[in-house]
Amino acid sequence: APERSARHQRIMAAPIQVSAGMKRSIEMVGDDPESDDMLRITPLGAGSEVGRSCVMATYKGKSVMFDCGVHPGYAGIASLPYFDEVDLSTVDALLVTHFHLDHCAAVPFLVGHTNFKGRILMTHPTKAIFNMLMTDFVKLQKNNDSEALFTEQDLKAAIAMIEVVDFHQEIVIDGMKVTPYRAGHVLGACMFFVDIDGLRVLYTGDYSRTPDRHLPGADLPSVPPHVVISESTYGVSPHTPREEREKRFTDRVYQILNRGGKVLLPVVALGRAQELLLILEDHWKKHPELANVPIYQASALARRAMTVYQTYINVLNSDMKAAFEEANPFVFNHVQHLSHAGGLDDVGPCVVLATPSMLQSGLSRELFEMWCGDANNGVIIADFAVQGTLAREILSDCKSITSRNGGEIPLKMSVDAISFSAHADYPQTQQFLDALAPPHVVLVHGETGEMGKLKRALEGKAAADGKTMSVYSPKKLPIRGDQIQREQDRESHGQARGEPSEDGRSRPRASREERFRPDAPRAGGPPELHEASNGGVETETDGPDDGAADEHSLRARGSVRGDPHGDDAHGGGDQTETEGRRRGEL
Repeated sequence: APERSARHQRIMAAPIQVSAGMKRSIEMVGDDPESDDMLRITPLGAGSEVGRSCVMATYKGKSVMFDCGVHPGYAGIASLPYFDEVDLSTVDALLVTHFHLDHCAAVPFLVGHTNFKGRILMTHPTKAIFNMLMTDFVKLQKNNDSEALFTEQDLKAAIAMIEVVDFHQEIVIDGMKVTPYRAGHVLGACMFFVDIDGLRVLYTGDYSRTPDRHLPGADLPSVPPHVVISESTYGVSPHTPREEREKRFTDRVYQILNRGGKVLLPVVALGRAQELLLILEDHWKKHPELANVPIYQASALARRAMTVYQTYINVLNSDMKAAFEEANPFVFNHVQHLSHAGGLDDVGPCVVLATPSMLQSGLSRELFEMWCGDANNGVIIADFAVQGTLAREILSDCKSITSRNGGEIPLKMSVDAISFSAHADYPQTQQFLDALAPPHVVLVHGETGEMGKLKRALEGKAAADGKTMSVYSPKKLPIRGDQIQREQDRESHGQARGEPSEDGRSRPRASREERFRPDAPRAGGPPELHEASNGGVETETDGPDDGAADEHSLRARGSVRGDPHGDDAHGGGDQTETEGRRRGEL
């Protein structure tokens, strides 16, 4: 056993060659390329994009899928991870890190419409909230004009398959050892540490090392991994201190109310919404002059999910546990429930938390269009604003927006970006990886520009410290004209994508719908998948991006035959906290 462990250490510390001829996966092998001692990492989603997180890791015949989410920029089949890139019947386990839709909403489809036969693991709070979220998701699909992505029966089948696991509990799956660690981020969120025959992989999912008002920060695993697959959402940007952000947030809310305006807070129903409610409730208690100004929470789902927060007190931070000794801190005295926009017809200055967070649809979009023409009103974007969404668009100093019915509406309300997004910033990422010192780091869940900056910063820091750390940022295939058209018209899904032929020119590629048909031709023998519709529903995860799996393949060998740092990243338009300062809102 010690000899085997030393061998794995030697394998994973080997230099890396960049091979531009391969695609869609990162391969790490030892001196013998034909050996089965190969770890293959394939992002089926979240490769140089934020959305549809789904990453495959395969080693010695064992296969693990990390997360299984949808992409908010598309509906139906087009929103799914690229399941047709792998044989899903060989996947031993699906490990879901948390309940946000871009990490879990494709699970019912995977169970009901593919030949996946593996086990599914979640923490207790994640499964409880997943059930609530997906039940609402099914109802929304029924109200959509298109056919549903999955059915209530698919959801029930998925729920029946899900096994729950506690933090730090080791589960053995066909010889693989799986251990979840706290990830911060949202209630029940975890990182997964997987040991396959002595080779150790840590998948962070979305994580935050900084405690907030209700959650502790992420754990630091005691055993160092050989490979870390890490989110890169904020790239090299630092977050401002929590106390400073809270003061800036409450000051801005007060300014808008003081001029007679309404404050719109677009939020995800669960996660940051609870953090903002705790901040607002505390501020209202300390400022009696605000007692007559109502705070509205426009989410029945968030109200129902409070029972889960109250049930799993043990996963909250020490302050929340102490508060529960006195009273339930999630019973808000200054917050009212709002079921529809009409309830605000005769209301003056107020604060409204409404979904979705990116203003793509729903009540937050309805209220935004009603209020954006009044300079007294204000909207505060408190989450990461994803490319291609209205939330991102209004941060670029635009003077008008296109309404849902196609008309132009002047944008006169104030727009601020004060991020309470519980994702790791650069200092957290750098310190986390410094402590773990993995030989290999794979970046996912980030936009191309920020991911590239983070890759270079991490490599530079490791070199300065005299450490060996290779960092990879898997890319998507290049955008071609037909993909640009898809971004311009998101109501059209599954157009044929071109893919390069041997002579370098583009040739048509089957649409996603065609590739999911059981009788459709498939290269490399991907699994048979049941026919699925192109229907769907706008969701509230992360932003639009045409994602193919990725552009480069990396192969570790005993000698360097290429530039290990040649995987440079390009791309602009990445939104960070720093970028928001163009308006002074940070």
